[in-house]
Amino acid sequence: MGSEGPKSVTIHVTGFKKFHGVAQNPTETTVNSLKDYVEKRGLPAGVTLGSCTVLETAGEGGLPTLLKVIESESSSENSSNNGQVVWLHLGVNSGSTKFAIERLAVNEATFRCADELGWQPQRLPIAPEDGGINQARKTSCSAEGILEFLKKKGFEVTMSDDAGRFVCNYVYYHSLRFAEKKGHKSIFVHVPTFNRVNQETQMEFVVALLEAIASTC
Repeated sequence: MGSEGPKSVTIHVTGFKKFHGVAQNPTETTVNSLKDYVEKRGLPAGVTLGSCTVLETAGEGGLPTLLKVIESESSSENSSNNGQVVWLHLGVNSGSTKFAIERLAVNEATFRCADELGWQPQRLPIAPEDGGINQARKTSCSAEGILEFLKKKGFEVTMSDDAGRFVCNYVYYHSLRFAEKKGHKSIFVHVPTFNRVNQETQMEFVVALLEAIASTC
């Protein structure tokens, strides 16, 4: 069980635009380039790269765009595909030299600076109906399996239980809630800046990440 290799999986990918302190967000470049890169490289049988969307680095103000994309892709999947659907969210951690698989998101928005639409919540529950700010949601993807797959490929990657309290965590929390309702899966991965890990290596990492998700979900 679980060793049969990639099954029928569609993976939708999101990244973010620039934000305070990060003039060039590597996830914007990666997500915008991913379709062409995958067409040249190919993916294992049964693995489909779905939508590739770059989001505004914003919490409350950017949420409608995220939900619209998820709803749109969910509707098309319901009519065309019975396989697993996974939402892969990429964000940048400018202080890190490694990739990080985020295992969970916390129901707290405490933005260290205003987001790109000027919102700066403090100790605010992301989903009040879930309870207080200490509530957490965990990915249903096999974070450990993904980590091991990527390590075997030679990437510097670690596990994390702290996606911060800024926009990355905010988007991840909403995505995990939505995925649970739809029977989908969601996972967030932090990447370094291109100054620390170059663009080609990051592109190779994301393709390996797609394979890892497909082979472990």
